[in-house]
Amino acid sequence: MSDLKLAVIGVDHRHIYGQLAGMLELGCTCKGWWTEGDPQPVEGFLKRFPDIPRVADRRELLDDPEIDLVLIADIPARRAERAIEAMKAGKDVMTDKPGCTTLEQLDAIKATVAKTGRIWSIDFSERFEVPAVGKAAELVRAGAIGKVVQTVGLGPHRLNRHTREDWFFEQDQYGGVLCDIASHQIDQFLFFTGSDDAEIVAASVGNFANPADPGLEDFGEVLLRSNKGQGYIRVDWYTPDALPTWGDGRLTILGTEGTIELRKYVDIAGRPGTDHVFLVNGERYEHIDGAATPLSYFRDLANDIRDRTETAMSQAHCFKVMELALKAQAQAAKLGNLKGA
Repeated sequence: MSDLKLAVIGVDHRHIYGQLAGMLELGCTCKGWWTEGDPQPVEGFLKRFPDIPRVADRRELLDDPEIDLVLIADIPARRAERAIEAMKAGKDVMTDKPGCTTLEQLDAIKATVAKTGRIWSIDFSERFEVPAVGKAAELVRAGAIGKVVQTVGLGPHRLNRHTREDWFFEQDQYGGVLCDIASHQIDQFLFFTGSDDAEIVAASVGNFANPADPGLEDFGEVLLRSNKGQGYIRVDWYTPDALPTWGDGRLTILGTEGTIELRKYVDIAGRPGTDHVFLVNGERYEHIDGAATPLSYFRDLANDIRDRTETAMSQAHCFKVMELALKAQAQAAKLGNLKGA
């Protein structure tokens, strides 16, 4: 992949570190980066990628005919605009989640993809950057738990208030907790149940721990149903400081012949490390270390850019995840200290 050239536009979220590192590990070259102002993640970006030049005008990157792929981690409300601009300049796009914050933005992205033939991909890092999820996928494909009936996805996060910019506390800027965090779990629900579409049965968002910030949704939940499975999602910003990582992310996959539970980032008071997979079926119950399972998203995306294929993730799947996240957000009951509750 050494011939693939990249650019970064928008360094407003630390997820850009994983996005860029994943492509650089393939041998890709990043020709430059641009962001508006100096948001907090810039310091960490400079430490990790000190040799990549910063440019004063993003048009310098967009107009460079050598650049194939633009990585975007701008403020969520601006990501659609940045992606559309990049695709119109002939670039494929990998954006942080959420890829957009309104259904109108999503419609504009769909129209741009159709017109330009460019790839619009969201790095759903809780699947694409977590080896344990790859191990679970292997087990499901092998029939270890029979037919998947339900997924339960839990996405707790630490608030880390001192690292947050003002936009983080304004719902119209980050899109809402379901649009933002729960897009990860919706992606996993569709993937593991093999669903092309789903119904949002119920949804709610709330602010229960941060009354001084009524624009912050610190809790959210979604109940989904498709013709292939059911799903429940809970996300929040309540991870306590004693936990040695940012959140005890979990995924339970219920099948007709067994269950798989993932403790992605920590096994509380148990085994060290990450990527814990627990399998129970009619023949065995065991802990599996999933940490060595290869990650494929970045390599697959690079191949898709070269071959104009959809092996990393179908474009329809990417669109559907954001559509469902935005619909859940729009119909969610507002609870607690939220504006409008």
